[in-house]
Amino acid sequence: MLVELSHPITAGMVTYPGLPGPEITDHLSREASHAVYAPGTEFQIGRISMVANTGTYLDSPFHRYADGADLAGIPLHKVADLPGLLIRVTGSPQRAIDRDTVADHDVAGKAVLVHTGWDRHWGTDGYTSGHPFLTEAAAEHLVEQGATLVGIDSLNIDDTVGGVRPAHTVLLAAGIPIVEHMRGLDQLPPDGFRFTATPPLVHGMGTFPVRAYAVVSELSGPTGPAGPTDSTGPAAPAM
Repeated sequence: MLVELSHPITAGMVTYPGLPGPEITDHLSREASHAVYAPGTEFQIGRISMVANTGTYLDSPFHRYADGADLAGIPLHKVADLPGLLIRVTGSPQRAIDRDTVADHDVAGKAVLVHTGWDRHWGTDGYTSGHPFLTEAAAEHLVEQGATLVGIDSLNIDDTVGGVRPAHTVLLAAGIPIVEHMRGLDQLPPDGFRFTATPPLVHGMGTFPVRAYAVVSELSGPTGPAGPTDSTGPAAPAM
């Protein structure tokens, strides 16, 4: 069973305050292609202009460190077909997700996905402030215990008040990719799923949108053996 964990990219969408939305246009329209191809044969070639931090995206170490691995330098075994672990913190009155929240989980070798429920604000002004985040101590614990990848369904894995980004600093220094702006984590079981979030092999870039998804066994589910429904369709409306 496949579960969609990425937001669709649409023209003009806002992912992060202050960053421009993508421009999606035709490079070759279907009408213009009539002058190139035989009668009855038409094609469309699209063009997109966007900043790398658009939609659901992956941060590589190069995003934070000039000598870190860029998108082309991340091996597949760090972003594809990983055993997944869900840390569910929905309903917590605290924005900061600290070490004690992640310490009870076996994270070694796993894609650790933090389910805050903040994706319910996607597409609204409420998404851009007051979001949950990982503390530096929580990030240090994930590094110490050998997490392979860390994702979150929030605006940022760090608190964006002020200019420091300790979770990014700690995780990316350890070569652990980060996936931000996820959705649909409510449809995942605590464990027993496989996770993939692969970016294209681009040299000299540190971030890029991914198609993040989980493969969930029919015997697993967030509430019991019935398991979650297939979620490969469009995103749910923002609340």
